[in-house]
Amino acid sequence: MNPDKKYIIDELFERVNESPFVLVVDYATMTVPEFDALRVALTEKGAECHVAKNSYMRKAIETAGLPDISEHLLGQTAFVTGESDVCGAAKAIKTFVKEHKKPEIKTGILDGAVLDVAQINALADLPSREVLLGQLLGVINAPATKLLRTINEPAASLARVLAAKNG
Repeated sequence: MNPDKKYIIDELFERVNESPFVLVVDYATMTVPEFDALRVALTEKGAECHVAKNSYMRKAIETAGLPDISEHLLGQTAFVTGESDVCGAAKAIKTFVKEHKKPEIKTGILDGAVLDVAQINALADLPSREVLLGQLLGVINAPATKLLRTINEPAASLARVLAAKNG
């Protein structure tokens, strides 16, 4: 294999291997300023958008041991990877598509499972990671808060009775 090709495939492999997700979009109808705007929107969510030859990405995905998505790797394809928040990346793409009517979402891979367009849109509709963590913390703290109120209630009731009697 040509050393230049191997270098590119190795670079793509690193990106795919380090990211818990890969989202695939068709950017054929996008202008350069639109593509730059999409990249900025994704960067704000901790994701990156890269263009690579489909055959190179196919080889990188295969080398990483991820599912085969070859049927989606046709035409002008861009690949979105990130450090952690697939929902943020999906939300950035969905918002961009809503405003510009492009790019077309093709497929994705999340934790080794292939995602269809509906699943990617469902991820985009989820609250942000911070909101979900806050909700989880609220659920975890709720029983402890109720227990604390129950334990404190006899003393609070006694204080109210004494305050009423003295007042």
